Amino acid sequence: MERRKAVLIILDGVGDRANRNLDNMTPLQYANTPNLDRIARESVVGLMDPISPGIRAGSDTSHLNILGYDPYEYYTGRGPFEAAGLDMDLMPGDIAFRCNFATVNDDLVVVDRRAGRIKEGTEELLKDLNGIWIEDVQIFIKPGVEHRAALVLRGPGLSPAVSDVDPHDTGVKIHEAKPLEKGAEKTARILNKFVLLAYDKLKNHPINKSREERGLKPANIILPRGAGMVPHLRNFEEMHGLKAACVVGTPLIRGICKIAGIEPIEVEGATGGYDTDMIAKMNAVLENLERYDFILVNIKAPDLAGHDMDPRRKVEVIERVDHAVGYLMDNLPEETVLVVTADHSTPCTVGDHSGDPVPIMIHAPDSRREGSEFNEISVTTGSLRIRASDMMNLILNHTNRAEKFGA
Repeated sequence: MERRKAVLIILDGVGDRANRNLDNMTPLQYANTPNLDRIARESVVGLMDPISPGIRAGSDTSHLNILGYDPYEYYTGRGPFEAAGLDMDLMPGDIAFRCNFATVNDDLVVVDRRAGRIKEGTEELLKDLNGIWIEDVQIFIKPGVEHRAALVLRGPGLSPAVSDVDPHDTGVKIHEAKPLEKGAEKTARILNKFVLLAYDKLKNHPINKSREERGLKPANIILPRGAGMVPHLRNFEEMHGLKAACVVGTPLIRGICKIAGIEPIEVEGATGGYDTDMIAKMNAVLENLERYDFILVNIKAPDLAGHDMDPRRKVEVIERVDHAVGYLMDNLPEETVLVVTADHSTPCTVGDHSGDPVPIMIHAPDSRREGSEFNEISVTTGSLRIRASDMMNLILNHTNRAEKFGA
C-alpha cells in the first residue's frame, strides 16, 4: 500500500444553527460553496462531536481531541497554549493565563471585553508591565492578535487553581481572582495586585488618551482567564508516525501544536482575523507538503463572525473559504487525503460556542462518494457519526498508515 499524506483543514467555529436572517438556513447552507460541495460529492461525509454530544468545546480542548490528546487528561487551562503560541519562554512551575485588553469605567465595570478590537499599540501599552516583580513573583506579559495577550507568573508556591478575573460579560464589575483550592491563595493575591497595577498604569497611558481623543475605546485593563500549567504532551510524530506541521494564525492553536511537536509554518498575512490571507495559507501547504506527512490548517475567521453574531459576514467568510479550499484542491497531489471539518459550532444566534455537532468530509482518491453539499444538514446522509477523538484513526486509515488490530 502506498502511504499517503494528509491535510486537515479546521474551519474554526463554522458550525451553526438555523438563522431567520438567512431564510432559516445555516450560513454553510446559505453560502455559495461550489468547491466545498464538489469535494463533498467525492468524499466520505457526516457529523462530528468535538468532544461528545452536547458538550460545548473550546478551541483548545477540541484541537487537543482532534490531534489525539484526551482533553480530560491533558487540559489544564488555555493560558499555557496562548503563551507557547506567542513564543514565550515557559519553565516548570510557571502559571500562564490567557488575557484580553479590555475597557472598564471608573468603577471597574466592563464596557468592552475587547477594547474595541484594538489592533495597534498593544506592545507599547505593555512595555512597563513586562518583567515586573510583585512580591517574589516575576510577571511576563506579551501581546497577541488584536486584543489578546498572554500572562506568565514565575515564582515559588504558585498554583493554577484560581478563578478568572475576566467576568466574560459586559456591564458587570471585573471579578476578583479567588483560590479554588488550598495552596492557591498566593497566586490569587498576586494576580489581583497585577490587574489593579495594570489598570493604574494603562488608564492614563498616552496611547489610551489618544484613542479616547479619536473616539476609540481605551485598552485600560488586562483581564486574565484560563489559568494553567504547561502540560506534557507526547510527541505527535512518535504517537501517530506522521511528521507534522501547522499553518495557523492564532497563538492558541500554534501553542498547542508547538507543545505537541508539530512545527508551525510562518505565513505572511496569516493574521487569525477577518483579514487573514487564506490563499497564502494554502500556498504554504502546497510548498511544504513534500517535507511533511500531515499539515493542519486552522482558519479562524468563521468563528469571529459567529462571536460577532453576524450571519451575513459569516456567509461572506465561508465563500472566501470555499475559494481558498478549491484552489488548494485543484493543486494538491492526487494521492493526498484532504479532511475538512470544524473544531466546534459558533452559532450567530448564540454568539458563543455551542454543543452542536459539526460537518466533516474526508476526501481520498478511493474514498466512498457519499456527499452532495458541505453543510450541517446535507452531510447527515453520509456514514460518519464520530467524535473528534476518532479523527486521527480515520486519517491514518485513509492514508494507508493504520496498524492492523489482530491477525
